[in-house]
Amino acid sequence: MRFTLLGPVQLIVDGEPLTGIAPRHRAVLAYLLLNSGRVISIERLIDAMWGYDQPDTARSQIHASITALRKVLRGAGAVELLQTRSGGYVAQPEPGQVDAQEFTELVAAGELRKALDLWSGEAVEDVHAQYVSGVRELWHDRRLSAYERLVEAELAAGRHDELLDELAAQVAAGPLREKLTGHLVLALHRAGRQADALAAARSYRTALADEQGLDPGHAFTELERAVLADDPALRLADAAQPVESPQPRAAQRSFLPYDIPDFSGRAAELERLAGEHHGPVVTIDGMAGIGKTTLAVHVAHQLAARYPDGRLFIDLRAHTAGREPVDAAAALETLLRQLGVPADRIPVTLAERSALWRAELADRRVLAVLDNALDADHVRPLLPGHSDTLVLVTSRRRLVALDGAHALSVDVLGEQDAAGLFERIVGERARDEPEAVGEVLQLCGHLPLAIRISAARLQHRPRWTVSYLADRLRDHRRLLDGVSAAFALSYEQLDEAEQRMFRLFGLAPGRDIDPYGAAALAGITEEEAEELLEGLLDAHMLLQLEPGRYTFHDLLRDHARSIAEDDGTVPVLQLLTYYLHRSRAAVDRLFPDSLSHREGIPQPTTPIPPIRDAGQAITWLDAERGNIIATAVHGPEICVGMLALALRPYLDRQAHHDDALTLQTLALQRARKLGHAHRDFEVQALSDLAWTYWRLGEYERAEEHAHLALEACEEPYERARALLTLGNVALRRRQDKEAEQYLTQALDLTRIGADTWGEAHVLGILALVLDRAGRPRDARRHLDVALALHRKVGNPAGEAVILNHLGVVLRHQGELAQARTRHEQAAALYRELGNTADEAAALNGLAEAAGDPARAVEEHADALALALATRNRPEQARAHDGLARAHLGLGHPEHAGEHGRLALGLYEELGVPEAEEIRTFLMSGRGAAGAESGLPPVERHAISRAAG
Repeated sequence: MRFTLLGPVQLIVDGEPLTGIAPRHRAVLAYLLLNSGRVISIERLIDAMWGYDQPDTARSQIHASITALRKVLRGAGAVELLQTRSGGYVAQPEPGQVDAQEFTELVAAGELRKALDLWSGEAVEDVHAQYVSGVRELWHDRRLSAYERLVEAELAAGRHDELLDELAAQVAAGPLREKLTGHLVLALHRAGRQADALAAARSYRTALADEQGLDPGHAFTELERAVLADDPALRLADAAQPVESPQPRAAQRSFLPYDIPDFSGRAAELERLAGEHHGPVVTIDGMAGIGKTTLAVHVAHQLAARYPDGRLFIDLRAHTAGREPVDAAAALETLLRQLGVPADRIPVTLAERSALWRAELADRRVLAVLDNALDADHVRPLLPGHSDTLVLVTSRRRLVALDGAHALSVDVLGEQDAAGLFERIVGERARDEPEAVGEVLQLCGHLPLAIRISAARLQHRPRWTVSYLADRLRDHRRLLDGVSAAFALSYEQLDEAEQRMFRLFGLAPGRDIDPYGAAALAGITEEEAEELLEGLLDAHMLLQLEPGRYTFHDLLRDHARSIAEDDGTVPVLQLLTYYLHRSRAAVDRLFPDSLSHREGIPQPTTPIPPIRDAGQAITWLDAERGNIIATAVHGPEICVGMLALALRPYLDRQAHHDDALTLQTLALQRARKLGHAHRDFEVQALSDLAWTYWRLGEYERAEEHAHLALEACEEPYERARALLTLGNVALRRRQDKEAEQYLTQALDLTRIGADTWGEAHVLGILALVLDRAGRPRDARRHLDVALALHRKVGNPAGEAVILNHLGVVLRHQGELAQARTRHEQAAALYRELGNTADEAAALNGLAEAAGDPARAVEEHADALALALATRNRPEQARAHDGLARAHLGLGHPEHAGEHGRLALGLYEELGVPEAEEIRTFLMSGRGAAGAESGLPPVERHAISRAAG
């Protein structure tokens, strides 16, 4: 089965195109395939099909298209290709099924002629929909960019004569492609047609001046000068001169974990895995604790010599308690970095990363271990294409939907292998009591992890015999069966206090814990808690992956929970209460200017460990953030609203918006469940959600929650917060009249409530509205007052905001030097505060006031790096917009077009008016250039520097 998009949109089965697919259905199919791996909402599909001119029946037409497509795909045997997700629909084609994806991979691999042969016309040639023009332009640019690279290689190989006719036709079709015209000029010159070469150059120069009012770039001008002077540098190197052979690729470092020295057994599995007949993908599945990872790592070390280009490893964490699985996009970033791909070359989207991954593996021999996969969908984007790479995937699930993979199901150890493992650990005593060893292994259920725990216990007790160990295991048989017997024995060896700590830690929803958290959980002192945790660590009942923090092996955590049923809910309540009060203490250190906002949180009834300074505060919050959220979600239904209130400024400043949404949504649900008595927390949660959605650029949701907050309360502070969010949304949409109304109301409320902090924030946003309305004097006055108020209450973050706004207003008045000074001051403050999300806004402002396109490129690139790191979509869009215009000013239309399209995509997602402006920029031809050129060196350097 194959889908073609680089020409007429077709579904080809067994070499024959399927007929009878309606035009609208082909349009929907093409859009989903162009966005393979990405969930597309029905609203986005409607906008893609009709834009602003959508019919009343748009939604039903989309549903009908999806139904019809599923019927066709089902008949073609592709039931799983089109899937429904909570957010919409997603197409999941197999590698090699879509010609557009294959084109991208071939181009990345340098197989340019093969890539260009895939085309049979214009992209999505027979499709009519709103999105088509932009897609055609994008793919036309990609096609031409690939052709330009091909011509460059052909010219280097001396095949200029063969190229001339084809190249002249391509230039005639795209007369403003500078690089393409340059290739034609060079080919004509090398063919001895200097006059024709100069005529072609003059023709391009004239067309560029007439249509765009621009001069050619420096490279083209130098080429023209060299042709005129018949510069010898333009000639081909002497054919007799030996061509330097490419250097062999250096072997990559190994990222494999340690291979345990006492690995035992698994001979049959090792034989199957060590063979070369199993194909490029092998899945290893089995129950928890069965030894999947140990086996995969061991065989990877055995096979390492066969794969000189790299041995890679990643834990996908699908079965790690308290942690979300590593998504495919993040996993690909890690794997590409391990492979040596620079950060600036790694694209943003999953589909592009997957294509780059397959291209990078195309001519390498690499071994990759993908550990702890959730399901087939989790790892499908991580699989190689046509390659000599071997991928080992471990999972607790059988990955039956992974077509073409060789499956190996791992069972418990056989009698001989289990005995061999036990003997390797225990030594001579095991050989002296073979019958007792057999009983121990049976009681351990032949599970490798259980065997290791029991054998280690015996190893460290020289006076014990294997029979004694078996007796003790047998005593627990009536309570625990099979595997759990080994855990029960280790538990029985603990003293009573350690046993209690083990059980209580099993109740904690978070991933790990420090001594203070353990003390709160158990109701003891920090010193006692640390002593107990260290005892559990010595008994191999806990792990310590970093100093001062303790965690479980997954199976031991399950065992701890299974025996903690009688310990009740009070310990977790104590832990959640501790998290609340320590969070407040940490946030108070970081945000002393907003202490009054947290007055609704009661003081702790027991002492809370002090937070010495801001450094300790941020370190503690960063370490405990995941545990706090997990405990709030899975713990008792109390104090969630107060916890959301305490953490609000930290989560916002550090751009942990996903965690903020989780906590705030939970606070809203719990408040509504508990009824009228918790009305204040409901309003707070609505206001918080509105603000967080605004930060994420989800303006419709922000507006919805802000209106709900307004309807639910009369308290001035919360109403002002909701109105401020509405004002911000209206400002982004350029609905200036509404923005001024909302912000004026908010300003009145902050003054009624004597909320100096809030008044300063509102004045700052209102100033931007006034500035855009042509009232710069009023805007400056508002900003001066706001700056004084922020300094009065000691709010450096607010001060940075106002300095940044001052820079915007000053730039609009033409005072570029002063504007840059304010933006630099804002950026320095944000940097000092660790607020990288808002530092991106200051750097974008700095670039916009640069007055020099080269400097603007560098500063917008820095802003883009920070915005990408913090998922700040509005500032990402602004940076791409600025880069497009700066590159145009430098005479780089290719880069201008690339950044313009990226800005357009983001602006369309945000639903803001800037989309139309950048679309006009692109449609005008000023940004009409290839998208395959990659980022310029200065931008790659800036992003790498920010990532580092």
